[in-house]
Amino acid sequence: MRPTIELTSLQEAEAAIERDTILLLYLSKENCSVCHSLLPKVQEVMAAFPRIHFYHADVEQIKEMAGRFSIFTVPVLLLFVEGKEMLREARFVRINDLEEKLDKISTMYLAE
Repeated sequence: MRPTIELTSLQEAEAAIERDTILLLYLSKENCSVCHSLLPKVQEVMAAFPRIHFYHADVEQIKEMAGRFSIFTVPVLLLFVEGKEMLREARFVRINDLEEKLDKISTMYLAE
């Protein structure tokens, strides 16, 4: 499993989006059972994509995250490529679909 980088502020998230070519942002809440069960599955998938930066933020602790990213439910996965949101998956995420989408996008943007 791949660990996530914990964000503690909206400014950290904004800096990461500006800095990293591709990043996946996992937004959750503390008492969300779906959030807790999905995170290890996403971490497993992310192990296959070491060049995609992987961040986590709790929208209850960083309340401005919900407004900035228009979050109405959790968990939410947001994939940013070169500062632009390219993928949004919310609540019930199909892991196989996520893996396929990440593979396509990383092939397009991270090909050497």
